[in-house]
Amino acid sequence: MKRRDFLKTAGLGMGCLALPALAFDVPSRKGKLIDPDKKMRVACVGCGGKGKVDVSGVSGEQIVALCDVDLDRAADTFRKYPEAKRYRDFRQMLIEMDDQIDAVVVTTPDHMHFPVAMMAIQMGKHVYVQKPLTHTVAEARALTLAAREHDVVTQMGNQGHAGEGIRMLREWLQAGVIGDVREVHIWTNRPVWPQGIDRPLTADACPPSMDWNGWLGVAPVRPYNECYAPFNWRGWWDFGCGALGDMGCHMMDAPFWALDLKYPTSVEATSEGGNDETAPKSSVVTYEFPAHGAMPPVKLVWYDGGEKPPRPDELDEGRELSRGGQLIVGDKGTIYDMSDYCRSPRLIPETKMKEFIPNRPVPTLPRVPGGNPYQEWINGCKGGPVPGSNVDVSGPLTETVLLGNLAIQMGKRIEWDGTNMLCTNEPDANKLVSKQYRVY
Repeated sequence: MKRRDFLKTAGLGMGCLALPALAFDVPSRKGKLIDPDKKMRVACVGCGGKGKVDVSGVSGEQIVALCDVDLDRAADTFRKYPEAKRYRDFRQMLIEMDDQIDAVVVTTPDHMHFPVAMMAIQMGKHVYVQKPLTHTVAEARALTLAAREHDVVTQMGNQGHAGEGIRMLREWLQAGVIGDVREVHIWTNRPVWPQGIDRPLTADACPPSMDWNGWLGVAPVRPYNECYAPFNWRGWWDFGCGALGDMGCHMMDAPFWALDLKYPTSVEATSEGGNDETAPKSSVVTYEFPAHGAMPPVKLVWYDGGEKPPRPDELDEGRELSRGGQLIVGDKGTIYDMSDYCRSPRLIPETKMKEFIPNRPVPTLPRVPGGNPYQEWINGCKGGPVPGSNVDVSGPLTETVLLGNLAIQMGKRIEWDGTNMLCTNEPDANKLVSKQYRVY
């Protein structure tokens, strides 16, 4: 079969000019909503680890196909859905089962999110893609535009966006509970895998159950080593997006959405232990967002690898900052959330929260039943409300998160033109907006 570009690149910005020619020549079509009285026919790419969770999340529909490059990792899922057809190559699956698939769930390492999701979107399939939405800034923009073009229903797997906490936070900020917000501080205990290390000089024997070439996919060829798969790939730039990629789309989501942020005008990072192969052992990334509407400029600071913001004066005596969380600082107060998903935002000190509880703003935003992001997506595919973390929301969020990695890799302040996806002060940084793809 012939190969072709995933989509036309005209008008997508400089960073998208090298989109890959990876897919088989497939039909380009619009998505179709599913009859609410019927089961949606779902194919899942990635069935072990988090993939097992995602397959289970959509198991109320009809699982028609399962794809994984590691048969042993996928074995439990394969056994659980014996009627689903099994594949090791997502391209073969999508082509052979085109008229039997309505939607695709993508749970691969970061570097393969875009190839799988873009091929599915181009064929008119609805998609649920794990976070981060993509591996590069340019991919996030391209996926967002393609989903609009093909009129498919999308959802990124940052499950906190379907929860109660993020909605409460937005309602509180819109009601002016803490006044104008000018600073946000977010920290995580990640990485919990090796980073700041060099490429191994030796190769391990690849497990017989694994298609290593398929696992590498669009990434450059290298010998198999246990330091990459099945788990520690997140720290390697060729495959993952480090601590930011793992947790940024979870933890930055709440302030990004609640404050109606979009593209930062600058990003600057300090880090320790990073190199051309892996993300750093720790980093502090500062994003500057411009004023918009009635909102003042916002400085958002990300911390990982044990770094944390200064302990706020408002925190009750004897309490220390949690292992991960966020502080949203307004000129009338501070909101503190101790979770990774903005599950329980609270005013500090606790006395202020107790005074606030009887006077909380009346809920104005619709809630997702059970806070279930999978069912929210399924309902959207059947004509219900548009899922909250659709690509028009999660695309710009992912672009912003991944800009932090660009600043880490450059080691310099990046001045950013978000509309055109261009670094205006460091031309070399634009090389990192997109990437080269291996055709395999």
